[in-house]
Amino acid sequence: MNALLSVSMLSADFGRLAQDVQAVNQSPADWFHLDIMDGVFVPNISYGFPVVASIAKQARKPLDAHLMIVDPDRYIERFRDAGVAYLSLHYEACTHLHRSLQHIRKLGMKAGIALNPHTPVACLEDILEEADFVLLMSVNPGFGGQKFIPHTLHKVSRLKELILKKNPSCLIEVDGGIDADNATSVIQAGADILVAGHALFKDGNLEASIQAFTHNTLLP
Repeated sequence: MNALLSVSMLSADFGRLAQDVQAVNQSPADWFHLDIMDGVFVPNISYGFPVVASIAKQARKPLDAHLMIVDPDRYIERFRDAGVAYLSLHYEACTHLHRSLQHIRKLGMKAGIALNPHTPVACLEDILEEADFVLLMSVNPGFGGQKFIPHTLHKVSRLKELILKKNPSCLIEVDGGIDADNATSVIQAGADILVAGHALFKDGNLEASIQAFTHNTLLP
């Protein structure tokens, strides 16, 4: 089964961000993944609206923004204005998640729910119908380059079963520690979208790495 590839720009060299954006544009990758961190919800700070808007100006593929921040509702419209197409909020950070997802969709974006590794997928039973996709964290959020948590495979499978019952059009995105060694297993478990960063940027030839990753893991 085919899967989409969302390239995590957290692993980019921000001294040559424009070149890395163009490399993704010219590659078989499908989305740009943007990790937005506030230093409160997670123990790290990434980048804000100026960087998102800069990437959006050059990107020829959709922007997939993952908000790892407290009170994300304050910024939903600004991410729409910055050019984001897919916006995921953490279940753990939203007091009124149903309202938040409806707001995202009303603004014309696809709405996603992100779950930390310790949060069970069963918590989505009463909200899944409002989501266009679910982002499962396969590492503890906050830093790139971490090791994939193996238990995520069982979590993906359980989520797939729930989706088939509640909202068959909902997609599963998996983010954290994805590389050529585990990508196929994650897809076989039921994932539709893989987020990869460190595994693609580490060799210094982003376009070639994406090409190889796509050919070796994402194609049937």
